[in-house]
Amino acid sequence: MNISVVVPLFNEEESLLELCAWIDTVMQKNNFTYEVLLIDDGSKDKSWKVIEQISAENSNVKGIKFRRNYGKSAALNVGFAKAAGDVVITMDADLQDSPDEIPALYNKIAVEGFDLVSGWKAKRYDPLTKTIPTKLFNWAARKASGIYLHDFNCGLKSYKNTVVKSVEVHGEMHRYIPVLAKWVGFSNITEQVVEHQSRKYGVTKFGLERFVNGFLDLMTITFVSRFGKKPMHFFGVLGSLMFLLGFGLFIYIGGTKLYAIFSDIPSKNIANMSGFYIALTSQIIGVQLFLAGFIAEMISRNAYDRNNYQVEKEV
Repeated sequence: MNISVVVPLFNEEESLLELCAWIDTVMQKNNFTYEVLLIDDGSKDKSWKVIEQISAENSNVKGIKFRRNYGKSAALNVGFAKAAGDVVITMDADLQDSPDEIPALYNKIAVEGFDLVSGWKAKRYDPLTKTIPTKLFNWAARKASGIYLHDFNCGLKSYKNTVVKSVEVHGEMHRYIPVLAKWVGFSNITEQVVEHQSRKYGVTKFGLERFVNGFLDLMTITFVSRFGKKPMHFFGVLGSLMFLLGFGLFIYIGGTKLYAIFSDIPSKNIANMSGFYIALTSQIIGVQLFLAGFIAEMISRNAYDRNNYQVEKEV
C-alpha cells in the first residue's frame, strides 16, 4: 500500500464527507493505493455516524472511535499504530489542509528519500491572536530543538512508515513529532510550503492555552531528549556547581572572619552575615540536586526500555 492518511477529528461531522471524497479523487487521479484512518477523538456530534456511512461506501476508509476525548496526540498515536502504508500522511479534518498536497508530500518521502516532511503554511488565514503566538512558539521550538522548520504545529505532514512506528506520541507532543523523530535517529527532515485554507465549517477546537502547554511540552521534550538516559549529567553537574559556589562563598566568609580576628579588626558575627545564609542555602540546594540526579539515574538504569535502541539494518 502506498499511503495511509491519518485524520484525527473532534466534532467535524460537516466536513468528513467532503474531505474523504476529496482524498479519494486525489488518490484515484494519481493511481495510489491507500487507506484513510479517521480517528474520532470522542466526538459529541454525529461524526461517528458519518464515519460509519463513509466506511460502508468506501472500503479504503476505516474508523476508530475513542470512548472519550483524549486529545490529538492520542489519536495520532493510535493512527500510527494502525497505519500500513509505506508513506503516512497526517492532516486535520476541518478542510484547512488540502488533500491536493498529498502527491508532493508523498514524492518527498518515496522519491526524494526524506524521513519526514512538515507542511509550512506560509500564508495563513488566521487572526493575529493566533499567528503572533504561533510565530513565537515556532521560534522557540527551532532554537531549542535545532530543527529549522517554520511551522512545527502544521497538521499536514508526511512520514516514512518506519518513523511513525518508532515514535510514541502522548500528552501534547503531537507538535514535536519532528523532534521525537530526530531523537530516535531520523534526522533527514525537511518542510514543504502548503496551502492554508480558511475554515469552512464549525469553529476551532483549540484555545490560547495550547501555547502555554506547547512551551511546557517543549521544555519537557528538550530535557528528556538530552538527558532522559543520563539525568545525572544534568542534575549532578548543576548540583555540584551550586555546592561549590556555596562552599567557595563559605570559605571566603570564614577566611575573612579569621583574618579579621588575627588582625584584631572589628567584624560582624558570621551568623549575622547574609552571605553566610546564601552559602548555606546554595550548598543545601546543591546536595538536593545531586541526590535528585542520583535517584533519577537509578530509576533510569532500572527502566524496562533502558537498552531500547533503534536498529536500522542488520546483515
